Amino acid sequence: MSREMPDTTRAFQNRSPQGGSGREPAARLTAAFHSWWARRHGHAPPASDTGGGPPPASDTGGGPPPAAGAVRGAPVESTLWRMRTTVRDEPGALAALCTALAGEDVDILSLQTHPLGTATVDEFLLRAPAGLSGTGLTAAVSGAGGTGTWIERADAHDLVDAPTRMLGLATRTALDAAELPLALRQLLGRCTIRSLPAAAATGQRAPEDVPAEGTLEDTVMRLRAPEGGVITVERPYLPFTPTEFARARALVELDTRLGPRVPRGQDVLTLPEGSDITVRRADTGDLEAARAMHERCSPETLRLRYHGPVGDVDRYLNHLLSPRFGRTLAVRTASGRVVGLGHLLWDGDETEVALLIEDAWQRRGIGGELLARLVAMAGEAGCAHVYAVTQASNTGMVAAMRGLELPLDYQIEEGTLVITARLDQRPARRVREEHGEREHGGSRIGHRS
Repeated sequence: MSREMPDTTRAFQNRSPQGGSGREPAARLTAAFHSWWARRHGHAPPASDTGGGPPPASDTGGGPPPAAGAVRGAPVESTLWRMRTTVRDEPGALAALCTALAGEDVDILSLQTHPLGTATVDEFLLRAPAGLSGTGLTAAVSGAGGTGTWIERADAHDLVDAPTRMLGLATRTALDAAELPLALRQLLGRCTIRSLPAAAATGQRAPEDVPAEGTLEDTVMRLRAPEGGVITVERPYLPFTPTEFARARALVELDTRLGPRVPRGQDVLTLPEGSDITVRRADTGDLEAARAMHERCSPETLRLRYHGPVGDVDRYLNHLLSPRFGRTLAVRTASGRVVGLGHLLWDGDETEVALLIEDAWQRRGIGGELLARLVAMAGEAGCAHVYAVTQASNTGMVAAMRGLELPLDYQIEEGTLVITARLDQRPARRVREEHGEREHGGSRIGHRS
C-alpha cells in the first residue's frame, strides 16, 4: 500500500525533539520510524500487513515471548479507524502522539498533516486491536497532547492514499458533470452539499456574492459554481482545513474549465410488442423535447408527478435536467420523441427519484426500467437509500418501487406518500440484473455506444 512519505518524513523532521536533553529520545524515535518505514516498503509486505497479526519478535528487536499456548504469527483481530486530532505545531508534538499510539499497539497505516499556523491537524488511518475502543484511542491521544479529536470506523476503501483518491475523483468529474457533488462528498466525508442557481435562472434573490476563490468559515465552505450559482458545503461535526478547501476548489475549477458534459452512451430496449426505444442520459440540451412531452401529458399525469398544477414548466425542467442537481435518463422512440423522463436528484445529503411517463406509453414497463437504472446509479454513487414523493393514488409509481424488491418504508403526510428504499440490502438477483443480465417482461436489452 502506498504511503505519503513526503508529508510524514517532513513532519518528523520539523517536529522532532530538539536540544541536548532530547537528542537520545529523538534518535531512538527516528530510528524506530525508519525501521517501521523500511519494514513496510519491502518487496513483500510483512505478515502483519496482510494478516493483521503481530510481527515476529526478531523483527521488532526483541520483546516478551508469546504466552503459553499462543501461536507465533497467528492473526490478531483488528479494527480500522479514521482519526483526526489537533496538536501544537512545535518540536516533539507529533512524535509524542505516535509514541502514545505505539503504546496501545496501534499501527499507523497513513498520515496526512494539515498546517493551521500555530497548530496542525493530523489525520490518521489506524489499525488497532479489536479490543481497543474508540474511547480508549481518544484517551491515549488526549494524554499525548491531542485536542479536538474526532474518530470513526474505517473500511478497506480508506486504504487508498490521498493522491490516488484525488486523481480518481478528478477523472470521474471530468467524465460527467453530475459527478461533482458526489466527488466533493467522497473527498470531504459526511457533509451536506447544496447548489443554489444564479438568480437569473430562478427568479429569486441572488445569493450573497462569493469571490472567485470561494470562502471558508470553519464548518462551511462556499464555492463559485461553474454556471454562476453557489455551491455550499457544510460539515457541522468537523471543521474544514485549508488543505481540504484547496482540494475542493480544485475539483470545482476542473468542472468549470471542462463545461457542460454528460456521457452519451445509450441502451436499446425492445418492448414486448416489438417497439424499440432507447434510454440515455439527458441534460438541458434536451429541454425542447422534454417540454414537448409535457405538452402531450394529461393534467392528471402532471399532477401526480408534480403534486399540483404545473406553472412555469421551463423553470422546472431547467432545474431537473441540469447535471448540477443530479442525473436524468430520457426514453426516446425510434423517431426521437421523448416519452419518458427519470430523475435522480441530489437533495442535500438525501437522494430523490422521480418519474414521468407520457400517457400513451404508460403500463409498458418503462417506468420500472427507468427506476431500476436510477437506483443502480444511486448505489454506484454510494447512496444508502433513495426516496420517492408521490400520492397513494399513483399506483404506477408505487408498483415500480415495490418492483425493486428492496426494503421499503412508507410515510403519509397530508395526502403525500413518501416511499424510501434501502439500497444496502439489494438482493443478488437485482445486482446481477444491474450488471447487464437484466430481463424485463420478456424484453431484450442491448448496449450501443
